Amino acid sequence: MSDKGLRPIMFAGTGSDVGKSIIATAFCRIFRQDGYHPAPFKAQNMALNSYATPEGLEIGRAQAVQAEAAGIECHTDMNPILLKPSSDKVCQVVLNGRPYGNQDAYQYFKTDGRRKFCDAVNDAFDRLATCYNPIVMEGAGSISEINLRDTDLVNMPMAIHAGANVILVADIDRGGVFASVYGSVMLLSEEERKYIKGILINKFRGDIRLFESGIKMLEGLCGVPVIGVVPYYKDIYIEEEDSVMLQTKNLQASQGKINIAVVLLRHLSNFTDFNALERDPRVHLFYTNNTDEIKKADIILIPGSKNTISDLYELRKNGVAQSIVQAHKDGATVVGICGGYQMMGLEVCDPLHIEGDIDRLPGLGLLPVSTTIGGEKVTRQVQFSFLDDDSVCSGYEIHMGTTLPDEKEKGSPVNRLKDGTMDGYFVDNKCFGTYVHGILDNKAVIDYILEPYAGKLNKTVFDYKQFKEEQYDKLADHVRKYVDMDLVYKIMTTDSV
Repeated sequence: MSDKGLRPIMFAGTGSDVGKSIIATAFCRIFRQDGYHPAPFKAQNMALNSYATPEGLEIGRAQAVQAEAAGIECHTDMNPILLKPSSDKVCQVVLNGRPYGNQDAYQYFKTDGRRKFCDAVNDAFDRLATCYNPIVMEGAGSISEINLRDTDLVNMPMAIHAGANVILVADIDRGGVFASVYGSVMLLSEEERKYIKGILINKFRGDIRLFESGIKMLEGLCGVPVIGVVPYYKDIYIEEEDSVMLQTKNLQASQGKINIAVVLLRHLSNFTDFNALERDPRVHLFYTNNTDEIKKADIILIPGSKNTISDLYELRKNGVAQSIVQAHKDGATVVGICGGYQMMGLEVCDPLHIEGDIDRLPGLGLLPVSTTIGGEKVTRQVQFSFLDDDSVCSGYEIHMGTTLPDEKEKGSPVNRLKDGTMDGYFVDNKCFGTYVHGILDNKAVIDYILEPYAGKLNKTVFDYKQFKEEQYDKLADHVRKYVDMDLVYKIMTTDSV
């Protein structure tokens, strides 16, 4: 490792879903492998997939994954603004890890009051930059949303504040790569274009030699080098930022494996709760809201939701609620996490109308508990013991609401937290709920819920933490192979913009 510090690097995109998050994750691991002490940073993230920091604050899951790849604990300074959509037009704004309020898009993007958000993201970056080097920054959406230029916090204004080298990431798989790259660069102001130091072509399929002339054309048009052409991959598994592709995992039941259905909610959050199970060789996991597929599953998992009452209403309306209850009567296991736990109870009440206009909605009636949605959000990392197992498990909580047993019922907790408090409600080995996200990352819990179906397969040991580390290394090797790292380091050690 050079004694000289590296200037920040930002991976900005020609559009959404071009692979910025994955590329940033790869570089976090590459810099760590090369002896540096990197940290990720995204000023503003929009996602329902969030994570609790060790301090009990909330950030986007993508930055938590990038921090994990960098080998460090995550922190709110890595993602000071998180927008969590609660409807098509309204988002909960999470500022420095704490709920700031609900705002519609017009309110959030108007110029009045924008200084507060701008100062917050700049201050967060400045704090992070004093502790880590290099900072691996990520843009959002397109780098050239010129209609939002005056209120942009996450792309070029952030790069200029940080003095970052910007690498423009383009997805060649979707087509139009020349127009998207050239158009993105040319729509920037002359001052902004000075910060564009390279182009990275992502998701390439076929023989890269056929694109060599295209590289020269792009470099000639844009006046900056192409630092690499990264091929599309299928055999590397990194947590995804968005849930838009979950439907593609909706596959038919698999013979010789334990079939697990995750209920596909409209406002599904924290779908990464199921990543460990998805990679477990004993399991065939799929996402569905098809009533017939739910009835065929061995295990049904009801995930978290950004709007529990709205999703519960939809489940009752489309028949999924009834299919879950019937499947359980027929012998299937049903486990609810966070919002899913709330839905499994007798009722969900929202007297303050935090989630909408509905005061009360009956739950699935699988657990003798009732939930009242409250105004204060709980966010914290937790350690706990699961049922009677002595091993120490870990996870995190992000929820609004209090869930209590019916007055005729005694408490029957699933987890005993390290601070002595109890979590969840346990009916039997085929019916329980918990507020703990990440509970299924723990071997003791996975083995417990799979045990009733062990007769379908031979036991296989699976270490999810080790698996993730292997995937980060595979991703780093893949990107390093196709990117000119000597050029990247040269760019990052140049003093002038």
